[in-house]
Amino acid sequence: MKKNSDIPRVCEFCRYASEIKATGDMLCSYRGAVDKEYVCRKFVYDPLKRVPRPLPEIISLEEI
Repeated sequence: MKKNSDIPRVCEFCRYASEIKATGDMLCSYRGAVDKEYVCRKFVYDPLKRVPRPLPEIISLEEI
């Protein structure tokens, strides 16, 4: 798998963290309750947690 340096290594995208809805923080299996922007050595990227960019609007030929 190709590494992507554009993705920040923060708990918001980590496999071991899950969001605490009430506070907006993350619950890490190793560190406990931490901020979304917290960074640690146990980081493992989980692609399912990232929200992709929206697709650009398609312009039809009728609008031109």
